[in-house]
Amino acid sequence: MHIGAHVRDDDPLAAVAEREADVVQFFLSDPQGWKAPKPHPHGEAIKDAPVDVFIHAPYLINVASLNNKIRIPSRKNVTQHATGAAAIGAKGLIVHGGHVREGEDVEQGLANWRKLFEREAEKGGFAVPILIENTAGGENAMTRELDVIARLWDQVGEFGAGFCLDTCHAYAAGWDLGEAVARVKAITGRIDLVHLNNSRDEFGSARDRHANVVGGDGTIDPEVLVGVAAEAGAPVVVETPGDGQAGDIAYLREKLV
Repeated sequence: MHIGAHVRDDDPLAAVAEREADVVQFFLSDPQGWKAPKPHPHGEAIKDAPVDVFIHAPYLINVASLNNKIRIPSRKNVTQHATGAAAIGAKGLIVHGGHVREGEDVEQGLANWRKLFEREAEKGGFAVPILIENTAGGENAMTRELDVIARLWDQVGEFGAGFCLDTCHAYAAGWDLGEAVARVKAITGRIDLVHLNNSRDEFGSARDRHANVVGGDGTIDPEVLVGVAAEAGAPVVVETPGDGQAGDIAYLREKLV
């Protein structure tokens, strides 16, 4: 099983070596901005490295939005980051499910996801797989509740959309982690990546605050997280505080490999 971490984007291979990781995830641009990614200064080395690479899209992206000023640049940004991810040999681009505003129709938000894939399919498809990630909170979110994820997959599953399971988000949303993998796979047929994060907050809090898998202030039993990773059978990335990532990876490798 390949295990790694989300790291700083300036020199991800150095971070890989520090953590003895098999997988690396990072941003290609400001996660709070709309700018298209520039060629990475270590792009060729990253592409040639014996490590699985995943890119996380900026947080501002909200493909589901009914607001044209958000949805249109979101679509453009997904395509730009998918192209940038392909240039360094990434295996996928992680995109949050997004939301609609209070009083708006969730079904329209789901339909907007389909339109993204339809538009790109007309041009030959995305440069890398798009991995949609579950989210922790929001009453009008596309990927907080499993039943809404099922309706989303009715819209995008035929286009080969991938799924990224985040354990902190699932726990915060009130999912039973002992059943999460089976329930997601029953809907999507796949889990392409696991964000194996502990949570600083209690079950069902709807708060997205990550903690280290072990040795920190997490409220999830580390053995439960190990069980999720083992059942998912996908690459694992810890998005946990940096000073504890090496310990998280070592613990998971001992338990899983």
